[in-house]
Amino acid sequence: MARQRSILSFILVLLATFLISCGGPNVATPPPTYTQDQLVKIQEYVSDIQGVKERSQELERLIQTKQWVKVGNFIHGPMAEARLSMNYITSNLLPKDQPAGRELVRDLLDKLIKIGQATEIGNTNGALNNTVAAFTDIDKFLQLLPETSSPSEESEA
Repeated sequence: MARQRSILSFILVLLATFLISCGGPNVATPPPTYTQDQLVKIQEYVSDIQGVKERSQELERLIQTKQWVKVGNFIHGPMAEARLSMNYITSNLLPKDQPAGRELVRDLLDKLIKIGQATEIGNTNGALNNTVAAFTDIDKFLQLLPETSSPSEESEA
């Protein structure tokens, strides 16, 4: 009789374990989205990055005319500020996008260093190639950002 009770107890434990593992509430978690605060913080810095991106022709012209001091000023001034803005934005991206954002910021820094090294030795081709690659990194970073309407569009609505 004791043996039958222990077998019955074992079967009941297995049944309870099976039912508990199969049951339970299925709470669907919504995908992560941007909060309004995050969108505002991101939008604050986007204009700085886009402003530098729009000046890409200016940097290329400085390199082609071998104005190395002005090239250095450009990469240490506006380009460095754009990189800093990208760092600020990265912390406000969705968790799945943050590693890619950090990687692009590191890549941009690497390109800026290479532009600086090329200007020190007067390597026009190296500076131009890294400039194109740096602005490609900026474009890729801007593609990570959420679509937001500009403040002027919001006031018209």
